Amino acid sequence: MSLLPPSDEDAPSSAALLRARLTLVLASVLWSIGGLLLKAPPLAAIPVEARGPLLACLRTLFAGLFFILLVRRDRMRWNPGLIPTVATFALMNVTYVLSVTLTSAAAAIFLQFTSTVWAALMSVVILKERLDRTTLIPLAGTLLGIGWIVSSHHSPGQFWGNVLGLASGVFYGGVVVSLRAMRREDSAWLTSLNHLGASLLVMPWAATVDYQLSATQWALISFSGVVQMAIPYLLFARSVRVVKSSEAALIPVLEPLLNPIWVWLAWGEEVDASILLGGALILGTLVAKYALDAWLAKRQARLPAESSHPGTSES
Repeated sequence: MSLLPPSDEDAPSSAALLRARLTLVLASVLWSIGGLLLKAPPLAAIPVEARGPLLACLRTLFAGLFFILLVRRDRMRWNPGLIPTVATFALMNVTYVLSVTLTSAAAAIFLQFTSTVWAALMSVVILKERLDRTTLIPLAGTLLGIGWIVSSHHSPGQFWGNVLGLASGVFYGGVVVSLRAMRREDSAWLTSLNHLGASLLVMPWAATVDYQLSATQWALISFSGVVQMAIPYLLFARSVRVVKSSEAALIPVLEPLLNPIWVWLAWGEEVDASILLGGALILGTLVAKYALDAWLAKRQARLPAESSHPGTSES
């Protein structure tokens, strides 16, 4: 795994950056339907003590098996960098599932998205990437927004759930940086290994569950594994080849903001006002970053033109 900073030859074009950013948005939208699927009556009918381990194991298993069938044999190659990539992904999955069982779902998912900060720090320290000054705006906004949401959903007895949610965010940051470092590997190969590794880690826990799934539940779980987990992670892995780690961790913050909205539209579950306020702060600072980036790019483009037309001197 190369930990060297990207060379000038790796610098993406504006069109490539735009495509990668739009792909990240699409991945975020697909990820965000997780709540919609998990709140569906057939899956909500699974007992709480069985739901966590079964879904954590089977969704990642279906995702991994789906993509392992699509990987060309010559792309299946060993690289030492696969170890931290698979390990951080599996630990992210486990700590998130445990966090959801010990604290509120809102707190768990937003604590996981402190990954924006961890990915930015890791990319600077490990990959030697330069942190754009405009990226500091949404980083600050994300921290403030997440802090507002989590504090609004805090209650006694949730301490360890919040700790695990924070740990999940650290591991998520590790996933982003690992995928960035492994950007020359096949995206489907990385996606399949990550999900299979996560499934194997949870499988002993799931094996202790005494519950028989119905055909409808199997269908929803497999659909969730492929469409809501595997495909967006594939899109994410391809996008992170182009955008920096700090930005790749920022855009998917759209996921936890959209998640409760889909659940409200489909199943009538009300969206907490704290999520709307915190989400508005996060989205507002993201919009501000890209608006400022666009303005700075236009200003930079005008400078050469202005310097080539010097003003006339007074006589």
